[in-house]
Amino acid sequence: MGSILITGANRGIGFEFTKQYYEAGWRVFACCRDIAADNARDLNMLGISSKYVTVHQLDVSKNEEIEALAGTLAPEAIDVIINNAGVNGPKQPFGKTDYELWAASMAINVFGPMKIAESFVEHVARSERKVIATVSSRMGSIELASGDKHHTYRSSKAAVNMVTKCIADYVAERGITTVAFSPGWVKTDMGGPGAPIEPTETVSGMRKLIEELAPADTGKFLHFDGTELPW
Repeated sequence: MGSILITGANRGIGFEFTKQYYEAGWRVFACCRDIAADNARDLNMLGISSKYVTVHQLDVSKNEEIEALAGTLAPEAIDVIINNAGVNGPKQPFGKTDYELWAASMAINVFGPMKIAESFVEHVARSERKVIATVSSRMGSIELASGDKHHTYRSSKAAVNMVTKCIADYVAERGITTVAFSPGWVKTDMGGPGAPIEPTETVSGMRKLIEELAPADTGKFLHFDGTELPW
């Protein structure tokens, strides 16, 4: 089996990725912002119970933490990276934008995935599968944008889509396939209880896509069901 690094692994989609890859026999490097937090309890228990899951403290908005973890894992070949850590934040009406909050969202949703890719590219390049995947959102599609005026979240996901496309171009010659995923509206703390998609469904779909990815897919924006989305 392979090895995978997952950010934002302590809850929601990230924790479901961790569980499913662990159950499939993969080596999992599970990362979360605060391993001492209550919402990391289940992840820590999984790490304690299995030698195949290691839990790492990682705030993706802090470059020094990303660099330190890349150094710690320097001997490892990492087949797949899942840039899952992200924030939504409150809707901000036009004219009342909180620019500090917006900047903080960009640091996590955009700068984090780029720094992860830069810091772990060698780990991925020497693996067998060579995949970097970022959990984005359909709300990041400029072509599909309408109705919801959540400009801070939408802009961060549009930006990370462009970052994903740029990373794909940078690392294609290393044989690395880079994609952005839209997981759909998922029943998590972020998505809320009214969301129609269970974490198990979307993660199963994204895992299937990861298994089927070919170099020709690099730079694509894919819904979890395999549909290619417009940028």
